[in-house]
Amino acid sequence: MAKNYYEELGVTRKASADEIKKAYRKLARKYHPDISKEKDAEEKMQAINVAYDTLSNAEKKAEYDQLLDHPQGFNNFGQGAAQGGFDGAQFYRQGFTGGEQADFSGFEDLFGRFGAGFGGGQQQHQRQQRSYRGEDQHASIEVDLDIAYHGSTQQITLQIPTVNAYGEPEVQRKTLQVKVPKGMKEGQQIRLSGQGQSGINGGANGDLYIEIQYKDTDRVHVEGSDVYLTVDVAPWEAALGQGIEVKTPAGPLNVNLPHNAKQGQQLRLKDKGIPNKTPGHLYLILNIVFPPAHSEKEKQAYQQLAEAFASFEPRSSH
Repeated sequence: MAKNYYEELGVTRKASADEIKKAYRKLARKYHPDISKEKDAEEKMQAINVAYDTLSNAEKKAEYDQLLDHPQGFNNFGQGAAQGGFDGAQFYRQGFTGGEQADFSGFEDLFGRFGAGFGGGQQQHQRQQRSYRGEDQHASIEVDLDIAYHGSTQQITLQIPTVNAYGEPEVQRKTLQVKVPKGMKEGQQIRLSGQGQSGINGGANGDLYIEIQYKDTDRVHVEGSDVYLTVDVAPWEAALGQGIEVKTPAGPLNVNLPHNAKQGQQLRLKDKGIPNKTPGHLYLILNIVFPPAHSEKEKQAYQQLAEAFASFEPRSSH
């Protein structure tokens, strides 16, 4: 007895659309005539193509399930009314339409859609195998933050986990020229059309999606389109609220510190983050740096500072 389509793909009738798709792809890699060493590869490939063509289409699958639930239709089909046997037109009306208006041509159309399993469509599928689009692939790259402000074309080499034509896992190595446009936020993706998994039976390749991450350092990190930059300031700059020049990814900026600025305090520079459609902000994180006292003059300066702030208790409870 010939296998039904579920048996052909090795799945149950309760299999989800995703499970059916995965089963088909696994078998396609095994029996594709261009790579398979199986003697019946071409015949097997045609059979699983027909099975998948039916089970991957919700309407066809529902009709096919109806046929499986009425096995008498298969058993009697072809005996002919002359032998007092099965009337194909009657089965189609009763089994599927529930009315009296369907004719035998509709029955032939239905079976012809299912291909080799019923004889009518086998030659059509032998002449033309169905093609399938390749899977999309995803990768992530780290680039310098400067690229977010100016854009750049980068040559990158990616190692992408994939499955080869034999169904075996492998790492695919790709070297590509990627244009990273100005203003990309952390985590945004670039789509490279046709650079994903190869298609099956001449189908289109999938796409490659590259997620952009910016390199963090001990001084700078990115969150979305906002940039956080640690800036060193002298104690007197922080205490007196002096103006300082800061080298930022957006270029050199003049910043006025608040009076008595504190260690770790953040200053927001509006719209100076990544220049996206909605620009991010640049946050300066203040790091107060105390100069060492090496010379006598430097030591005297700290002594004078201690005398000036004699009442200051840094370890007092707050």
